[in-house]
Amino acid sequence: MVVNGLVNISISTIEKRYELKSSLTGLISSSYDIAFCLLSLFVSFIGERGHQPRWLAFASFMIGLGALVYSLPKFFSGKYQFGSLFEDTCLTAKNKTSCTASSSSLFYYLYVFILGQLLLGTGGTPLYTLGTAFIDDSVPTHKSSLYIGIGYSMSILGPAVGYVLGGQLLAMYIDVDLGQSIDIAEDDPRWLGAWWIGFLMSWIFAWSLIIPFSCFPKHLPGTAEIQDGKTSQIHQSNSLQHTDGNFGQSFKDFPAALKNLMRNTVFMCLVLSTCSEALVTTGFATFLPKFIENQFGLSSSSAATLAGTVLIPGAALGQILGGILVSKFKMTCKNIMKFALLTSITALALTFVFVYANCENEPFAGVSESYNGTGELGNLTAPCNANCNCLRSYYYPICGGNGIQYFSPCYAGCTNSVSKRHPKVYYNCSCIERKTEVTPTPSSFSFEAQAGKCSSQCKNLPVFLGIFFAAIVFTFMAGTPITVSILRCVNQKQRSLALGIQCMLLRLLGTIPGPIIFGITIDSTCVLWDINECGIKGACWIYNNIKMAYMLVAISVTCKIITVFFNGLAVFLYKPPPLGTDVPFQNQNSVVTSVSLECDLSKAGHDG
Repeated sequence: MVVNGLVNISISTIEKRYELKSSLTGLISSSYDIAFCLLSLFVSFIGERGHQPRWLAFASFMIGLGALVYSLPKFFSGKYQFGSLFEDTCLTAKNKTSCTASSSSLFYYLYVFILGQLLLGTGGTPLYTLGTAFIDDSVPTHKSSLYIGIGYSMSILGPAVGYVLGGQLLAMYIDVDLGQSIDIAEDDPRWLGAWWIGFLMSWIFAWSLIIPFSCFPKHLPGTAEIQDGKTSQIHQSNSLQHTDGNFGQSFKDFPAALKNLMRNTVFMCLVLSTCSEALVTTGFATFLPKFIENQFGLSSSSAATLAGTVLIPGAALGQILGGILVSKFKMTCKNIMKFALLTSITALALTFVFVYANCENEPFAGVSESYNGTGELGNLTAPCNANCNCLRSYYYPICGGNGIQYFSPCYAGCTNSVSKRHPKVYYNCSCIERKTEVTPTPSSFSFEAQAGKCSSQCKNLPVFLGIFFAAIVFTFMAGTPITVSILRCVNQKQRSLALGIQCMLLRLLGTIPGPIIFGITIDSTCVLWDINECGIKGACWIYNNIKMAYMLVAISVTCKIITVFFNGLAVFLYKPPPLGTDVPFQNQNSVVTSVSLECDLSKAGHDG
């Protein structure tokens, strides 16, 4: 809820309030993963021989502390000063804005946000690598996948709760605690919401779990009997060289344990398949709203809502279905891997929906259309708006009565507006062909342009969302089975370390580079950049829709083929042990290491 929900939805507000560039807020987001990567191997190796519920109490403490630290800049940065309203129409008397390189003391709060995320990463590590050790140890083998599936789906619904809660809190003014009345509304560009309240609520909630976690015993009653009934399904080419009961008790055994796991080919194949899948799911979680917004001409909020309604229920349903099917049919390790392979192939076939979804760009003045035959393509300034002193860094699209979209009312040459109408309407626009002058009156319903993008002629959206929903369900249906396969194919004593390795590689090869690769790919399809008064390139305003769709198909299909290849290779290489091999259950003084994990395919919930 905190890391993939509240943090993501508050990023744009924090950018504006603390004057941070997107590249720096990207560093805030990835700080969680950095902490996780650095700690996962050590925590999983050391924690497996400790008191796991107490490790979870420690995790709750760190998550609460991280959320508290993340909210602190609000209380030390003073009251928000929102300045005067920006005039969006064409004013010939307006002074041309000069280039000023500002350096703000607010920049230093960046380090507080990074510290908060590092603490959250420290708390997340035991939760994800040791957290479900209890569950997997405390339930029979065939029920394990059902519990893991439920855990997985919770880690996807968490971000959904974070998004809904964060969205509601952003409708409250940022300084609501100061109790002062303000004269700006939520649709004003200067409005900033109360991003910090959710983090304070999460701090209290996380710390309220510390005592309950601490009260659990090291093993639940009945665990020994359940363990006695389990049979081993360890992949046979990888037998531990150190079979004595003390192996894993000392930190000196860490390199040998690591080497053993890395030589388990089935384990490594399964880990690499999850990395490939994580890369594409986190990429889509981050950029699916942008894709829908640009392809189908929707507003940012509508696109984000649609993306969330497809991604989150689809991912949660897939996780639970995968767990239920494996549990119901009591599949062996090899059959679980075959099931994961089948769902991956189905998801690969459904990925081609992006070819069907591509839509031509709507006509845009200065980009794909000229200004009534004047000006040149690629240049927003034309004779009809040359005297307006427009800012290219202020993107406020309007749709002309002629069906052509304009960058802003200023670039359309509009001199009058009526803001009481919704959407806001504009009159006397020198760049939009019109026969007579219009004088706006309250009863007049004719206008030359209205705020917002022109409605898209593309009608493929319902079909696209339906097929993409199915692709998400099948993608996540493999998540639980692959985690269960990893638990089954490695030695009993090394299961939490195996999941520590999986979590680390999943981030290094999947969730960290995923959004970066998608971002670079989507930026390569840009046709109009934001260039400010200093000539510095900012965000992209307009993309080439067809090129974007084909580029996303290329990345998705490549990753899915890698996933299918490694899943197939794992099935081919797996050799089960002789029938009836028992799983030894370590007594209270020895090491208990079975862990199951929701690692961070939950990351994919994010960002929808």
